[in-house]
Amino acid sequence: MSSGSIGLFSRVFRPGPRSEGPIAWKALPPEQHVMQGLGVRLENGVAVIVPPRYHRVVTIRLRIRPDRGALQAAQSRLERELAALDEAYEPTPAGLGLTVAWGLPYFRRFVPRPAERTLPVDLRASAAAGHRVDAVLDAVRFPSDPEATVLEENDAAVLMHSDSTDHIERAAAVLFGGELEFWEPTSTRKGFMGGDGIGLPKEKALAAGIPGAELIPDGAQLFLGFTSSQKAALGSDRIANFETIPGATDQWPDGYFRHGTMAHLSHLFEDLEAWYRGHSYEERVARAFRPGLDVPRETQTVAEGPAQTRTEAEVVREFHEHGVVGHSAALQPATRLPADLIDNYGTFQPQGSAVPQRADFNTLDNPFAWTIDPARDRWSDAPAAGLHFLVFAPTSDGFVRSRLAMDGRYADGTVLPIDARAREQGMNAVLRTTHRQNFLVPPRLHRAFPLAELL
Repeated sequence: MSSGSIGLFSRVFRPGPRSEGPIAWKALPPEQHVMQGLGVRLENGVAVIVPPRYHRVVTIRLRIRPDRGALQAAQSRLERELAALDEAYEPTPAGLGLTVAWGLPYFRRFVPRPAERTLPVDLRASAAAGHRVDAVLDAVRFPSDPEATVLEENDAAVLMHSDSTDHIERAAAVLFGGELEFWEPTSTRKGFMGGDGIGLPKEKALAAGIPGAELIPDGAQLFLGFTSSQKAALGSDRIANFETIPGATDQWPDGYFRHGTMAHLSHLFEDLEAWYRGHSYEERVARAFRPGLDVPRETQTVAEGPAQTRTEAEVVREFHEHGVVGHSAALQPATRLPADLIDNYGTFQPQGSAVPQRADFNTLDNPFAWTIDPARDRWSDAPAAGLHFLVFAPTSDGFVRSRLAMDGRYADGTVLPIDARAREQGMNAVLRTTHRQNFLVPPRLHRAFPLAELL
């Protein structure tokens, strides 16, 4: 996917005094989706954030009555367990990143009345449509998606990231070991990113016998060979929050979901043989970034900061000149700030700054490590190269506009005269999406059964 990846901003973490009680969130940032303590290193003169190595997502359905007493009891119980994990692990790669996201089915079935008056509203999309448009919408299929792409309806999802698989296993045992009777997993999705030596993607793909694995460059952060977590190409600080960009949603200054965000989760297969054997290095650069880009051969880290941001007019012109669309360039008109901005927190965000915050990771799941519905999910125990794509953004509408841009469809009506899955349309020809769902990520304060206390 694009060069704006991991979606987790770099900030030195110095742990303060731990609470003796269960309310650990008081010592932590209000955003539960932001991991701290991420290292930064220079690669090819570009500052690159070092992401956590191991990742897991567990999707969930609720097994609870939709009534006030049951929900509020579950809310208290879940928060106690989450707070205990906060006490045990700092939110750093050496500890554990932990995020609880909630699907729209939860809000519709369990807390419909408070949801109707409290869920974030997308102000820009509402003004354009002439009616209310929520900031979190149901997932949709895109032009390059197969008809078989599953639009999921999970009630919730828990995201876990760490350099320690042991920390993830322990947290999963606490949350999904059977003690919390109010929910059950529907899928488990595991993966990895980065790593030392030849890198986890190549190491694990080779061990699994994935066709084309030997062609992954040594040290590559992801299967497709290019570094995706460079600092200047990532959404910074709180920019993906509902409330940060003026006029984005109604959550500034004191919305219930302030410090929260929208999350999109999907799974994609990646055809490594087609990517490496079907394209020269120069062709891979053109399709991953933009045509006409001159970089030394075998470079993995290509600068993609605000200064390199392409406009829609430039993308269209370059397509007509070269006959190829760069994946990153295609996204930038929809994912970068069009002008300098001072956000609601008083932070200056320069033109070309990225807004979405990616936290995706490679996988050998096919399509999941485990699923409650193997037939629907077309599950297999044979490993397959793929990506669990996870992105945080202020609104679903903004994500839709960016994803359509990836397929050559822009908000002003421009449609590039090329099939969305054509070999020349960025990286689309080597990607195949199997599942999609959008989630609402509450702030840390409301991460456990949001809105249940308002019933």
